[in-house]
Amino acid sequence: MIEQFISSNGMFISGAILVIAYIFIASEKIQKSVVALVGASLTMLLGLLPFHGYFDSQAGVYVRSVFNYVEFEVIFLLIGMMIIVHIASRSGVFKWMAIQLLKATKGHPKLVLFVLAAFTAIASAFLDNVTTVVLIMPVTFVIAKEFETDPIPFLITEVLASNIGGTATLIGDPPNIIIGTKAGLSFMDFVNELTGIVTLIFIIVIAVLVFMFRHSLKATPEKMEHVANIDNTKTITDKKLMWRSMIILFLVILGFVTHDITHIDAYVFAVAGASFLLLFEEPKEIYKDVEWLTIFFFVGLFIIIGGFEANGGISFLAQKLIELTNGSLDAATMLILWGSGILSGIVDNIPYTATMAPLISEVQHVLPYAGEGHHPLWWALSLGACLGGNLTIIGAAANVIVSETATVKGYPISFMRFMKYGALTTFISLALSSLYLYFKYLH
Repeated sequence: MIEQFISSNGMFISGAILVIAYIFIASEKIQKSVVALVGASLTMLLGLLPFHGYFDSQAGVYVRSVFNYVEFEVIFLLIGMMIIVHIASRSGVFKWMAIQLLKATKGHPKLVLFVLAAFTAIASAFLDNVTTVVLIMPVTFVIAKEFETDPIPFLITEVLASNIGGTATLIGDPPNIIIGTKAGLSFMDFVNELTGIVTLIFIIVIAVLVFMFRHSLKATPEKMEHVANIDNTKTITDKKLMWRSMIILFLVILGFVTHDITHIDAYVFAVAGASFLLLFEEPKEIYKDVEWLTIFFFVGLFIIIGGFEANGGISFLAQKLIELTNGSLDAATMLILWGSGILSGIVDNIPYTATMAPLISEVQHVLPYAGEGHHPLWWALSLGACLGGNLTIIGAAANVIVSETATVKGYPISFMRFMKYGALTTFISLALSSLYLYFKYLH
């Protein structure tokens, strides 16, 4: 009787698990990886996903098992890149790069702000955003101390730049990894489609922020000279490690870029690069640095969403989206872009994207695209989910890390102070993205 009830109401039960998980993730009362694993356990215990795949002869379809819903390509790509970046950062190379860029500015505060933002954005396109801001923050506090100024304008700018830069590539932000895997998009697909608009958004946003922070960006000639002459000779602590890790990172990214030639998936290159670097390290120490909470969060989340998808929830939402937009590709694209941008500032953009990706996978067949290039709904989701992380202080993991670190250092960033700049940045980003999507895909 219980099995029959669950079978008859599977969509509503799996939907309830998904919604409750979202509520707990947003409230941050319980660590989100725990929430995801509890939800995944309930999904399996209630039989909402079969443990083993089988062929349903009556329906004439193959019923996928729970493991078929876990995107292992995403998991391995994340683990591989985390290991590579953590090993490389131990050499001090990223901090050395940041300081060299600062020295090139000759200590002009406005130029320093721009350079810090540019470094953060470019680094975030190839490293995860959290790693990037963790690397750049110590340099930022040193610079602010030398200028005898408030570091918060620099920190806010870096966070916003991090989320913008991470939008440009497949590996820059976790939502893009999910989208790339689901839509079959390569590293170069993201570079070709998004680098141009992301660069434009970055330039305009940073110009606006430099204007808004202009009163904080002042320094005496003596202070400027001191910043321009910071000693950077001892920043790199292990030259052999630096060369080894940089060569591997270059080769891994080259592997991403040449996917259309080799047809080898990005996660294979990431795991291969990480494996080689581990030959020269103490694996136990390196594995401690892998963000396992994030990995388990992804695994649990994929199972929860898999349960909802397997029980018809995604198909139901796809149909409602088509009805809401009257089958218009223009309306659907703009709804996904702005809806993703706003919601990603309120809830974590990772579970949001993981839920939306299979939805768009269904909708794109009903809203066919006759133009050139990939379906615009995927780019609307990518731009909205990644850029929307700038809306609030809890919109992305990098935001939270910077906020917590700044508070510990004695420079708390309030929710409303961040949103003053984050909301404007998000509006500018989504408005420019709307024009880009309209004129390139919909016009």
